[in-house]
Amino acid sequence: MLDFKRVEKTLRPILFYGNNPLSLLGGALTSASAFVLIGFWVVSIFGHGGSTNPYLGLIFDIFLPGLFILGLILIPIGMGLRRRSLIARGEVPAAYPQIDLQNPVFRRGIEVVVVATFVNFVIVGTASYRAVAYMDSPHFCGQSCHVMAPQWSAYQESPHSHVDCVECHVGSGFDSYVEAKVNGTKQMVEVTFHTWPAPIRANLNALRPARETCEECHSPTRFSGEKLLVKTTFGDDEKNSLTRTVLVLHLGGVDSVSHLSGIHGHHLNHFEYVATDNTLQTIISVSAPNPDGTTAQYVSSDWKGPIQGVRRTMDCIDCHNQATHVFQTAADAIDEAMVSGTPSPSLPFVHKEGLQLIQATYTSQAEAGQKIVAGLDDFYRSQYPQVWSGQRAQVDAAANKLVSLYDRNVFPNMKVTWGTYPNNIGHMAYPGCFRCHDGSHTTKSGKTLSNDCSLCHNLLAVDETNPGVLNDLGLQNELHLQ
Repeated sequence: MLDFKRVEKTLRPILFYGNNPLSLLGGALTSASAFVLIGFWVVSIFGHGGSTNPYLGLIFDIFLPGLFILGLILIPIGMGLRRRSLIARGEVPAAYPQIDLQNPVFRRGIEVVVVATFVNFVIVGTASYRAVAYMDSPHFCGQSCHVMAPQWSAYQESPHSHVDCVECHVGSGFDSYVEAKVNGTKQMVEVTFHTWPAPIRANLNALRPARETCEECHSPTRFSGEKLLVKTTFGDDEKNSLTRTVLVLHLGGVDSVSHLSGIHGHHLNHFEYVATDNTLQTIISVSAPNPDGTTAQYVSSDWKGPIQGVRRTMDCIDCHNQATHVFQTAADAIDEAMVSGTPSPSLPFVHKEGLQLIQATYTSQAEAGQKIVAGLDDFYRSQYPQVWSGQRAQVDAAANKLVSLYDRNVFPNMKVTWGTYPNNIGHMAYPGCFRCHDGSHTTKSGKTLSNDCSLCHNLLAVDETNPGVLNDLGLQNELHLQ
């Protein structure tokens, strides 16, 4: 049996002190946000074609739940302040106002409050879960914060676009989660006060090690063997002359008898190095283990000072430093696009003119879009009127593709341009492999880190129009632009 007198005795002071503007405001905020949240969740579950706008997530998964909880907090705060005020004025009643639990209307109101309290707990729990889930989503990481536009653009076209950001950037366990959220709060403060760095650069020593990220999917003990690589480039002449370079990469790895070979195998030997700064592009010293257990230190002959700087143990991301956020060079971007057919290689000088247009300096992506389109259009209209009139669709498609290449790689507001983010795979556009294998890193005994090309790859053809090796392998018809 419900003891109405005991319940009434408990409720009388609560209702008395709760009758104040701050508590009533808290109740209003909680009720209003609760109804909106419940409505949104119902629509999300049963509705169709909901908006993918990332800011809706901020509103419905973070802002409104925060408003809901704020309302719950204001209720007891208002009660406490009213009680303190009445005590200070000596106006606390000897007996709190009577309430009649026998009154069915009042009792129904109490039942509503009890049910509402239970619902509030459900809402808080659901909202908390949704808020955490939303903050862990790629859309929150990449779209809610506009300063991450370059990284988001690269992520969407990367081989890891199906992997959530937190899989690599946030470790497992409570400590890692708290650390990530503290760092996120710091970034939020930077965005609020416009103090964020531009461009944003990753500090590899501050990231999770490869054994906790890359190696969760890519086993370092897997023997990868060889890989045939065909690189197609176009010339700056009128015909956009096509040439190909064919090479075999010795990826190597660890075979079934633990034999190390190739690029991967030779770099699994626990190397440590010292770089001049956090960009890790200038390496002054490399320490490598010898078979007898000693360590050999290779120092760059160009470095005359003490071996001081950023120390790091080499792992996957020292070479694969842009495994997810890959930014192309202008030449690579336009070559790759032309291999796919747009810009069309049939347009005279499209490689040369396109390269000049996307490498020009613009104040914004909007300005770039206008001037790239106008520039290419003006070129063909003035220099090749027959092409401009006869291949107008291809000219327009080429201009639009050039704009997309620019928008994918260049962000003037974040001071990101071609070459801002070096890619350490290879050694053509950036030092890459030659950071260590430049022939100048030598031990005191005179042993030098090799820069022999054949250790990593064999060149089968270099800048040939029709490499015979592709015909020999039966691959010529597999490639575009024959």
